[in-house]
Amino acid sequence: MTDTAPQRQPLYLLADSQLLFWKQRNRLLLEAAVERLPRANPLSAAYIGASNGDRLEFYEIFEAAMDAIGITDRRMIHSSFGPDDRTFLASAQLIVLAGGDVRLGWNRFEETGMKDVILGRYQEGALLVGVSAGAVQLGRYGVVETPQPCAPELFGVFDLVPMVIDAHDEGGDWALLSRTIESLQGAASGLGIPSGGGVVVHPDTAIEPLRRPAHQIRFQSGRIARSLLPADGPSRISGDGWPRQ
Repeated sequence: MTDTAPQRQPLYLLADSQLLFWKQRNRLLLEAAVERLPRANPLSAAYIGASNGDRLEFYEIFEAAMDAIGITDRRMIHSSFGPDDRTFLASAQLIVLAGGDVRLGWNRFEETGMKDVILGRYQEGALLVGVSAGAVQLGRYGVVETPQPCAPELFGVFDLVPMVIDAHDEGGDWALLSRTIESLQGAASGLGIPSGGGVVVHPDTAIEPLRRPAHQIRFQSGRIARSLLPADGPSRISGDGWPRQ
């Protein structure tokens, strides 16, 4: 008998919580997403609030989103990551990484061992959804802004999407993301997700912007180059560290 490796799910990167309640082709986005999961009775969903200090009002938004798609087996995974939280997370089919402070959350992931459990669940076929800071954490680096003209300080995060992610900075014209990509001198490209928008990153590396165009920022020929990825179908990004099968 041959073991079949679990199928990895697309990654959902959302600029904010709006898309948790958004309908695509008359169906809630997450309703369609969880249909691809191996059937379990019931499906379980974990909310990780380490980036915002486990603020209850944000967990209540998650609960409302789960109510809308009929998932009643859900739990806030607290920053302390006690044994009950660890057990629940280790079998959750849907994991939502909340918004807040990217570095605060990442430090807790590493200190508690939560990072390894999340990665393990992804490799086993769980669906990961990152909201704002959570979306950034699914990329290659978190960014700490430093005074000009110093390059931004970078720290490694999950690197499941080998790009530097930023969210809802269209008002700032993606200045920090552009500085970061320039400092990397072509080692990675950037992906800016505008407010109210999101992207689905498929296992074959196709990027599908949701609701609003996403912004791709690259360093080429010694300068920053920008392009829009339209929200009407998947765009395929070549190079920039994408893994090859």
